[in-house]
Amino acid sequence: MKTTTIPVSAPTWFLLDATDQIPGRVSAAVAHVLRGKHKPTFSPHQLCGDHVIVLNVEKLKIHPKKAINKLYHSHSGYLGSLKTKTMGKMMEETPEEVIRKAVYGMLPRNRLRLQMMKRIHIFQGTEHPYAPQKPVPFNVEL
Repeated sequence: MKTTTIPVSAPTWFLLDATDQIPGRVSAAVAHVLRGKHKPTFSPHQLCGDHVIVLNVEKLKIHPKKAINKLYHSHSGYLGSLKTKTMGKMMEETPEEVIRKAVYGMLPRNRLRLQMMKRIHIFQGTEHPYAPQKPVPFNVEL
């Protein structure tokens, strides 16, 4: 029996304003769109997701306890090189990384994950260089 593969359409661009949103809900919505599960032509073995632009990540709403208790670890591989940051410190220095790491953890662990991560564009503030792509605004269902 011969099977057919649906050709992947051109990706669309979505714009998400993260002002006063919860980081986990924003990340889940972004991962859903990056994976392409919102399309009727979704196929798990193809890169059929869209591009997502996330704005105002510095204005995410974070619970004070989570800002202290949630830890981000990085290790270079050398002995004694484990570095740990709290979520509050990470939001002060690089708030884009909070969303990037959350979305990265929500995507499937396969060869497509890095290709999907190239389609997320995260910015502080409301300015972005992707206006010619005519991004469509969408919001997170609470």
